[in-house]
Amino acid sequence: MNGRRLAIDVIVPARGAQYWHEVLIERLTAAGHAVAVALDPVADGWPAWANGTLALEHRLFRRRARALASQIDPPMRGVPHVATNLRVDLAGHAPVRDAPTLALRFDGAYDARAVPALVAAGQLPVLDVVRDGAHVVGRAWPMIDRREAASLGVEDVLARAITALVSAVEAFAADRLDRLEAIAPLRADHRFLPAYLTSALPRLGREAWRRLRFRQAHWRVGYRFHDGPGVADTGRLGTGWTLLADAGDRFYADPFVFHWQDRAFLFVEDYRHAAAKAVISVVPFNAAGVPQPARVVLEEPHHLSYPQVFMRDGAIWMLPEASTSGKLTLYRAEAFPDRWRAEAVLAEGEISDATLLAHDGRLWLFATDRDGFGSTSDTLVVFEAEALAGPWWPHRLNPILIDRRRARPGGAFVRGRAGRIFLPVQDGTLGYGGGLGLSELLLLGSDTVHLSPPHPIVADGDWPYPRIHTLNRSGPLEVIDGIVPVRKPLFDNRAS
Repeated sequence: MNGRRLAIDVIVPARGAQYWHEVLIERLTAAGHAVAVALDPVADGWPAWANGTLALEHRLFRRRARALASQIDPPMRGVPHVATNLRVDLAGHAPVRDAPTLALRFDGAYDARAVPALVAAGQLPVLDVVRDGAHVVGRAWPMIDRREAASLGVEDVLARAITALVSAVEAFAADRLDRLEAIAPLRADHRFLPAYLTSALPRLGREAWRRLRFRQAHWRVGYRFHDGPGVADTGRLGTGWTLLADAGDRFYADPFVFHWQDRAFLFVEDYRHAAAKAVISVVPFNAAGVPQPARVVLEEPHHLSYPQVFMRDGAIWMLPEASTSGKLTLYRAEAFPDRWRAEAVLAEGEISDATLLAHDGRLWLFATDRDGFGSTSDTLVVFEAEALAGPWWPHRLNPILIDRRRARPGGAFVRGRAGRIFLPVQDGTLGYGGGLGLSELLLLGSDTVHLSPPHPIVADGDWPYPRIHTLNRSGPLEVIDGIVPVRKPLFDNRAS
């Protein structure tokens, strides 16, 4: 907790309390604030059609965890404070009083009942945190990972509603809650049933048919040797790409290149469809620039990906993603490239695609954090340290941003001309792996992080798979990956 301890009144609909309300209250309490609950007798719950449909989808998709949209009894926690520092209005009807009030708007609507209709219609809601009904003080662009089901999209949106409100409360407590703009008028029609019948249901049917015939996801890696300006310089894929072949029962993704003893080594996520889990493999290149057979170099009980390999302090290190383990673990090469030893845990949590940067005498990690619920791809966090093994401290402004268009790194930092620094970032507007952009690092310090809006990489040239999500380069060797439609083997309809 960066600021003062607050007395907070959280206003909850008396007839429409949901599990995400309870989670938010628990988060604020865990942050050290004194939280009391006030019930709004005016606000209604979500429509029965919406509740029933979302609950049915939840069962069909075999989701065991409690849905954030599920109805609960109103959480009872104390009585409203006599001297309240802040009110958080989850009902959308609270009049502005003496105490500052924060509320959420979902594409312009204060009522969270807009969420299922927006998601069912295939829209990507923008969340505004509004202070005193007048000014936007925070904004979030939640990622919806799986758009075939309204229930899964609603979960992603409500997850970031929690993140955005907790972040706004902490900013208020630290006296750094800035006004972004005056609020705009309501702009959307939020009827759930028509949106579900005309958009969500056909979308679900198309996805079910697709999954009967195709792998859920299959990636392929491309490489090229190129002495001139690369993708990060031109902003275009260009030509000269060669496909790294796979056998179809697995795919390679998240390519990183490392040069050692005048040889190039390509490290990849090596995902086996049958195991539904990935290991890290290396593809050595011979002196003629021809890739040799891939071989496994790191395997753990959990999924591994994003094998960032680098040299520092006289040793070679790997920092792979292992978000399902709940830890970010640093590995040291004992016998490069084949043998690695876990050296230190740098951070706890569902941390994805942590990307290292040495800057101004300190070390920094840019990554996404799932924050307990929702997507892994929309919440940027930064950590800083004085030494590689740590200790690593979360940045005081975490989360830096909530934005499906630029939160998740997509490759190592790129140092350009005149000392400019760029980060490849994934754009989830079209879904996971939908595209890649380049954001310039404008400011970085213990009190500030500022990345420019990304410039999209144009997927032209001879690379046949334009939906890319990783870019890396070492010397003349440049690597990318792209998602590919691959049919399932005949009579194999297992999930993959």
